[in-house]
Amino acid sequence: MKLSRFLLPSRNLLHGKALDIKNTFWMSSFGSHYGISTSAPANVTHGNDSGKIYASYTLFKGKAAMSVDPKLPNLLKLESGGSRVDRKGVVMLTFWPAIGQRKYDWQRKQVFALSPTEVGSLISLGPAESCEFFHDPSMKSSLQGQIRKSLSVTPMSNESGYLLNFNVVNTIEQINEHFALPVTKAEFTVIRTALSYALPHIMGWDKVVRPQAVAVTTTTPKQQPVERPDPDYEWGR
Repeated sequence: MKLSRFLLPSRNLLHGKALDIKNTFWMSSFGSHYGISTSAPANVTHGNDSGKIYASYTLFKGKAAMSVDPKLPNLLKLESGGSRVDRKGVVMLTFWPAIGQRKYDWQRKQVFALSPTEVGSLISLGPAESCEFFHDPSMKSSLQGQIRKSLSVTPMSNESGYLLNFNVVNTIEQINEHFALPVTKAEFTVIRTALSYALPHIMGWDKVVRPQAVAVTTTTPKQQPVERPDPDYEWGR
């Protein structure tokens, strides 16, 4: 179950196997370092996703890296010959901690799945507004409260962008992670525009408004593509 709320404007700033990057010019952690990843291991499939294109918008910062990419809904084939949404899509935020200058630990990733309503909250976020989302994957079960995730988006004090703070507490695996990423106005505009485009697709509405041949997924893949964004190019800009 997912809970979200809007907050009053905030002026507080929070401070938050590895890939070696070439010894290029070190820019500030707030600089515009981003990348596009469109590749995935050739031997990994997702149901009928053969030929699927993987595209992520990735930000590389001094303390962490974050990628944004849509996950389309799973469609279930009906006896009538039609299809319906079996599981809604999401926009997945993936975070990796920095472990040194231009080094990120790709094995210690943490994810946060934005629902359509939460996507709407980010799209409608005003320049002086904040929002915060809370997720408990085990809500209404015996494990409730043992895994807690929170994501807050607050405006920077100098009005130059937003600060994303992501916290994960997992008492089962003894994990307590914090990620802090400053996002410039330009970067947030890219994210907002991409979210606006992705919203009807993660709801499956694009298939209703513009019907076409669709792949129907009925099983969960045993192996997921390993996300390894390459910050080399952007850090060297």
